[in-house]
Amino acid sequence: MADMKGRDRTTRIVDFLNECGMLRKTPRTGYQFLGSGSENVAEHSFRTAVIGHVLALMAGADVARTTYMCLFHDLHEARTGDFNYVNRIYNNSDRTMALKHATGGTGMEEEILSYWEELEETATLEAKLAQDADQLDFILILKEELDMGNKYAGEWLKIAVQRVRTEWGQEIAETIVKTDHKDWWFLGPDPAWWTRKNGKKK
Repeated sequence: MADMKGRDRTTRIVDFLNECGMLRKTPRTGYQFLGSGSENVAEHSFRTAVIGHVLALMAGADVARTTYMCLFHDLHEARTGDFNYVNRIYNNSDRTMALKHATGGTGMEEEILSYWEELEETATLEAKLAQDADQLDFILILKEELDMGNKYAGEWLKIAVQRVRTEWGQEIAETIVKTDHKDWWFLGPDPAWWTRKNGKKK
């Protein structure tokens, strides 16, 4: 079956996948004000989905639904771009319409829009966890920038931690704040042989 522009479902799915690729080229804009750091929306969405998966496991929630909400939470930005907090004072976008247009003719409209609606309503545990995952990815970035010497990141970090909604999100946020961002490889369980004086593996 073809849509009104004569593009069949498989072609519209390919259109959709190409559109998802635009997120690699869509910068997150808040770093303009922070003064350091950078990422694109695709990078942010990937780690947000991983964090959501982890939070859902911790909370005993629906892992798949939480992860999918995270995965698609910024998909509309392939069309709208990312508005930071200052941009939003002067600009509005119809994010739901953008998602409808992105998914139209793919056969995935109902599923993806249901994730979006649940996330926006934030009534379910899974939606709250997904919102926390979004915030926790930002908190991880802010802690890294603070560790690297940006004092303003510390001020932002305090505010961002207050936005976390769930007990599981709070547990992770509090641990991020007191953990050096490089400890995963410098002090982790794997043998850091190169830090030894003799430089030899054991």
